Amino acid sequence: MHLSMKKVIFLLIVVFTVSKGYSQVYVPAYGNVVNQCLQTNITNNLTEYEALGLKRRGTTALQNTLDWLKNKYLNYGYTATQFQEDSYTYSGSPATCKNLIVTKVGTVYPDTFVIVCGHYDSIGGTGTNDNGSGLNCVLETARLLQSIPTEYSIKFINFSGEEDGLYGSQHYVSSIVNGTNPKMNIRLVLNIDEVGGVAGMTNNTITCERDTNNSPSTNNALSSTMTNELITCVGLYSPSLNTFLDYAYASDYMPFQTNNEIITGFFETNETTHKHTNSDLLIYMDPVYNYNIAKATIGATMHFAKASTSTLANEAFQADFQVSFFPNPVKDILSISLGSLVDNCYTFSLIDIQGKKVFTKKILDPKLVEEINLSGISNGMYLGVLETASQRITKKIVVE
Repeated sequence: MHLSMKKVIFLLIVVFTVSKGYSQVYVPAYGNVVNQCLQTNITNNLTEYEALGLKRRGTTALQNTLDWLKNKYLNYGYTATQFQEDSYTYSGSPATCKNLIVTKVGTVYPDTFVIVCGHYDSIGGTGTNDNGSGLNCVLETARLLQSIPTEYSIKFINFSGEEDGLYGSQHYVSSIVNGTNPKMNIRLVLNIDEVGGVAGMTNNTITCERDTNNSPSTNNALSSTMTNELITCVGLYSPSLNTFLDYAYASDYMPFQTNNEIITGFFETNETTHKHTNSDLLIYMDPVYNYNIAKATIGATMHFAKASTSTLANEAFQADFQVSFFPNPVKDILSISLGSLVDNCYTFSLIDIQGKKVFTKKILDPKLVEEINLSGISNGMYLGVLETASQRITKKIVVE
């Protein structure tokens, strides 16, 4: 959660960014998705989140909010296989807190992640702005991207423990990001914290945050590049908003920053006076402003994760239940993403060009991504076949 007095460093910026050899321009396919963001969803989510009460460590309300989030993602079409619960405790409380991570596997760079995150705990009150508003942006982005293939994998992360000192994000970085072997490859962390605006004010500017910290400083340049791209995305996909460039601090992107990851973020420019109190309520917010920031988040996430613009590709992605085999070509280890398939058992087979089955393996209680050792398979082209009790999905695989 941000502290007060947050507006004094940088100028209002309108940037047209050229990065990595391409220009940022309006993508009609992205705009069509952004325009499916619904004001009714924004307002209803804020109302439901507020009704859940004070969401502090050890409270029933915190667990109820976690369950509420899970149900949201399930209703959007995500499966329990795509969920990960990161549990932890911290000094001063025996209560177990949980981060909820929902993973959407990329089609080209499945092992590189765009993280879109916000915290769901509150302190002093219901936290409808801080941070029901940020969760709103994460949820609407997850809802609209569920059926759209993206080149990079996306992790939608809902952190707890933020209000007590960034404990949830710190635990995630230390135990999962750094605990993965090899270390998790993160393209960008987009953090959204307190973006509900102030009732009765003209809320037409969103603060975009970049890394200016010196510990370390080696991630600062790329953070500036990505934040400039974020600013451009705001102008392209939520043009009713102006942008204000500021520095990042005191929210869930900071443990990532310290870990030398690339970060950026959104924070309201008109800053509420109700945070951390029992008056942090919807009546003191501007849900239309929250809606406009959700639109910017959707457009930016599609840009950073490189969402598909092809209707045919999207239809094929859905027809195959988002199942993917990677890398392809493969040398030794083939990874299989279960996508949105819901099944506790499947069989994977390889069939050669003569139609002979040369490999088969049955997978029980599959994880979202399973690894198959193909080191004994001769080089060549094969048909990979994934079969469940009710589905059969086939894809060409090249073994090198």
